Amino acid sequence: MSVSVSPDKRRKMESALDQLKKYTVVVADTGDFNAIEEYKPQDATTNPSLILAAAKMPAYQHLLDQAIKYGISKGGSEEEQVTNTMDKLFVSFGLEILKKIPGRVSTEVDARLSFDKEAMVSRARRLISLYDEAGVSKDRILIKLSSTWEGIQAGRELEEKHGIHCNMTLLFSFAQAVACAEAGATLISPFVGRILDWHKENTDRKSYEPHEDPGVISVTKIYNYYKKFDYSTVVMGASFRNTGEVKALAGCDLLTISPGLLAELNQDHSTVTAMLTAKGAKDCELEKLHLDEKDFRWQHNEDRMAVEKLSDGIRKFAADAVKLEGMIKEKMLNVKNGQ
Repeated sequence: MSVSVSPDKRRKMESALDQLKKYTVVVADTGDFNAIEEYKPQDATTNPSLILAAAKMPAYQHLLDQAIKYGISKGGSEEEQVTNTMDKLFVSFGLEILKKIPGRVSTEVDARLSFDKEAMVSRARRLISLYDEAGVSKDRILIKLSSTWEGIQAGRELEEKHGIHCNMTLLFSFAQAVACAEAGATLISPFVGRILDWHKENTDRKSYEPHEDPGVISVTKIYNYYKKFDYSTVVMGASFRNTGEVKALAGCDLLTISPGLLAELNQDHSTVTAMLTAKGAKDCELEKLHLDEKDFRWQHNEDRMAVEKLSDGIRKFAADAVKLEGMIKEKMLNVKNGQ
C-alpha cells in the first residue's frame, strides 16, 4: 500500500539545496572536484584564488606537473613558459570539472589584464583554443573577465565577433550591471558577500537580516532591471557569506555557492520559496539607462563601495596569480634541473 505525502511534508523532507534547485541553477564555486561530485551542481566556476588553493592539494599535483611540462615544451622565455603553464593549468582544471557537470565551467582571464582590452581578448581566445584542442566546445565555457570598462568592452568583442560566452565578474555597482547588459554579456556575477563585508567594515551596522543585506538588495535590483527590460544577460549571484543570503535570492537565474555553504544547505530542511521572479520584475519601478564610457565611469565612481571592492578584488586575484606563478617557477626549475 502506497502512502501519499502532502506537498508541505514533502518540502520539509527535501533539503533546502534540493528546493533551491527548483528555482535556480546551482553552480559550485570551487576548484575541488570532489565537492563538485558530491553536490551535483549544473555548472562550476573557478578563479585564481580557488585554483591556487586546489593546486596546493596533493590530489591535484599531477595537473600542475602536466601543465609545467606543457609550458616548458612550448619554449620561449621563462615568462612565456610560465604564462603558457598558467593557461594550461586553468584549462586542465576546467576539463576535469567538465567531466563531472552537465553544464558549463567558468575560466578566468588573468586579473592583471583588467585594464587592457586587447590583451583580455587575446588571452580569452587562447584559453578557448586550449579547450578546443582538448575537444571541448566553446559553448561549454564561460570566460571570466573583470567588470572594468575595458573588461566589459572585451566581453562585447568576444561575444559579437568570436561567439565566446563571457562571465563578467567582480561586479559591485548598478552601472557595471547596466554596461554589461548593453554589451551583450552572457552572464554577470555580482558579489553579494563582498558588498556585505564592505558595509560591515565601513558603517556602524554589523549585522543584517537576509532581506536587508545590501548584497541581496543589489542583486535583486539588477535581476529586476534585466527582466523588466528583457535583457538576454543572466544574473549569477556570487560570493556568499551565509545561507540566508542564498535563500533570499532563490529564483535568481544562477547562484554560485562554495562547498561549505552547499553542505549547510544540504543539511537544512527549512522551506525555500522563489524570492525573485520575472513576473515580479515587470512590476518594479526602474527606468532604463544607456551608459557611454563617460556615464559609466561617473556613475561607477559615485559608488564608493563598488570602486573600492572592484580595485580590491583585482588586487587579490592578481596577488594569488603571482603566488601561483611562484609555485610554477619553483617546480619548473626542479624539472629543468632533473629533480
